[in-house]
Parts: sequence; structure tokens; C-alpha cells
Amino acid sequence: MGKMPWEYGKLHVMENGRYLACGETPFFWLGDTAWPLFQRCTVPEAGEYLRNRAEKGFNVIQAVLAHRTDGVESTTAELSEMGYWEKCDAIISLAEELGLYMALLPCWGSYVRDGIIKRDDALRYADFLVSRYQDRPNIIWMMGGDIRGSDGTEVLTAFGARMQELFPDRLIGYHPFGRTSSSDWFHNEPWLDFNMFQSGHRRYDQVKMASWDDPAKNKYWFGEDNWRYVRRDLSLEPPKPTVDGEPSYERIRQGLHDPTQPLWQASDVRRYAYWSVLEGAMGHTYGHNAIIQFYRPEQGPGFYGVTGHWRDAMDHPGAFQMGYLKGLMTGVDFTAGRPNEARLAWGQKERYDRVSVFEGPAYILCYTFSGKAFALDLRDKKASARWFDPATGAFGESFNVDASAEVVFTPPEKTAGGTDWVLLLRF
Repeated sequence: MGKMPWEYGKLHVMENGRYLACGETPFFWLGDTAWPLFQRCTVPEAGEYLRNRAEKGFNVIQAVLAHRTDGVESTTAELSEMGYWEKCDAIISLAEELGLYMALLPCWGSYVRDGIIKRDDALRYADFLVSRYQDRPNIIWMMGGDIRGSDGTEVLTAFGARMQELFPDRLIGYHPFGRTSSSDWFHNEPWLDFNMFQSGHRRYDQVKMASWDDPAKNKYWFGEDNWRYVRRDLSLEPPKPTVDGEPSYERIRQGLHDPTQPLWQASDVRRYAYWSVLEGAMGHTYGHNAIIQFYRPEQGPGFYGVTGHWRDAMDHPGAFQMGYLKGLMTGVDFTAGRPNEARLAWGQKERYDRVSVFEGPAYILCYTFSGKAFALDLRDKKASARWFDPATGAFGESFNVDASAEVVFTPPEKTAGGTDWVLLLRF
């Protein structure tokens, strides 16, 4: 195994305020969602999962130290026993050996929202965490946990500030409620190093589904257009990187709660990833319905339409395809790139027909989910072009493009794997 990422230098926000780096080496965040990893996996099982993720190119694992979800109390006894924390230590050590960062939530947000953890409790908990993890090189801290910042602002702000004081060399983010961003409440907080939004699991037409989730409580409604969160966050001052920390998970029910609805598939997972990354996100977080609950069929019914064992889910298509995205982005100088929709001569449309355009000093990347033709204004460029299939990670043959005000690109036809394509131009 090569050098660990932190051996290049500490993970930090680059001077451009848009991306992360370890020392001088750019860091493309490729996260996986494993919320109850510490509660529902043995140490050997966790090692099996972490090795699988490292082999696929993931470099960040999002997990929760104290977790309550769907009425399941998984930590009431565990948090009072040193054996539980020794188990956490062992799993974090396994991740460190594999070069994986652990993006750790000290507790799921409901602990704060429901008043289980109050301000003084949070400060004592922060002191406990620094006594245990101050020397770990592979930790990123995450406040929140699927709650709005207004559901405990005083506690969350004090908690974040205390964590920054105790862990000055560790990044701190915030995982928010669905269809909101950490920037809605904490963008100007000194402890917040980067923004995270949760674009969520709904279709465009699934606007209002339950009173507790009323979109009127949110400042905006973007539907499936997760790239709009990126554009909004990156327009704020001071500049901070942003990432979709919870898009639609592979094989989770659309809208979550209605059993008559279909499941999101790998092609949808790719769409969210490319839309946000080519709008300037610092990376992307993937999730799979079986893994976010470490589901085992023998345990009985799970949640959100889950089927199949978490071990099988580790090798479903979307997980491989996130690695293809990371390879594509790290194969260009992505930290110098910017979204540049103005390059389109024609072909830009809405929703599933959107064309994403991302341009760096020596390249242009274009993503089309629908696979329809589009044209670029390349009057100032001659280029070498290749089509990239995000479903297989394969490049097509290279072809030359002459400078012209209207160069038409028609994606190849596919027989399987969806209709999406990426065009890579190099100058």
C-alpha cells in the first residue's frame, strides 16, 4: 500500500475555499454512508466492509458514535460500557490502516433535537472525545445528524465551537435535514470548515409527504436538482467547500415511506454524483439502502423497501461507479476547474435533460444523463475528445475537434447501463 493521505500533510481547505487537500495533494471526497457501523457490525464485519470500500476507491466513511434511528435505541447500554468504546477504537484503527478517513458524528441529531443531550452534556462529551481521539489522524468531525440547525441551535453551536477548540487540526462539518444545507444556519460559524447538504430521496413531484417534513420549513425546493445546492453554497461568502452528504441511495424507496413507490437505481445515483461534482462540489457521498442499516434478511423487515444482505449490497453497481467518477476527476486538475454552462452553444434543458459543463485550464467535462445531443462553443479551442461511459468506466476512441462556434456532440447509443455519458475534451 502507498502513502496514507494524511502522510502528505493534514487534511485542510485549500486557499481557493472550494476544495480539500492533504498538504499540497488535492483530496477528492468520495464518501460512503455507514451510519450504524459501530452498533450493528462486529469488528471483523467492519473490517470486511472497510476493505471493500477502500478497494473501490472510497476515502471517507460517514458513521455515528451514538446512534438512535427509527425508534431503535442502539447505544443506551453501550455508551456506559468501556467495551463499546474499545470496539469503536478498533474499527477506527482498521480504517486508519486502510487509509480511510472516518467522518464521525458524535451523536445522531435526535439526541440534541429531543433534549437528551443538552449544552453541558455536549461539552462534557467533547472533552471525552478529545481524551480518546486527539491523536487519530483519520478523523473528520460532523455535527448534526439529519436535523435542522434550528432544532437545537444553542447546543449545536456550543458543541461545534468546543470541538474546534479541542481538535484545531481536524475538519468539522454538519450533516443537515433533508433538502437543506449546513449553510442555512452555520455558514459563518468559525467551526464549520465545509458545507454539507442533503438533497434527499424524493422525486421532483414528491413535494409534501408528511407534516413533520413540510417543505414550507425550508428556504427553497430544488427537487432532484442537487446541483442547485452546490451553486447556492458556492455563491456565499466567505467561500467554503460543499458536498452532497446524502443524495438518493442506491435501491432505496423513492420518497422513503410509501411502499408502492419504486427504488432508486444505480443510474440515478450516478446522476446525482455527476450533477453535483461538475457544479463544483468537493466530492460526493454515496449510500446503499442495505448498508445504511447493515441489513440482514434473518432479522426480519427492514426499512425503506430494503431487500438483500448488506454483504451483497457492497458490490452493487453504484459503488463501483463512484470509483469511476473519482478516477475521472483525479485524472484532471479538478481543483482548478469551474462549472461553465456558458460553453454550451445549444442543448441545455431542464431536469433529466440537463447538460453539466465543467472546465479547467486544459480540459472540459460534459455530462448528459439523457444522452441527447448538445453543442459547445469552441471557437477558441482545438481539442482531442473521448466519450466516457460512467456505468462501465470505459473510454471510447479519441477523435479530434476543430475550433468552431458550434461543435455538435451526439453521444453513442447504449444497449445497457442507462443513457448517460461524459464527454472529455483535452486541449
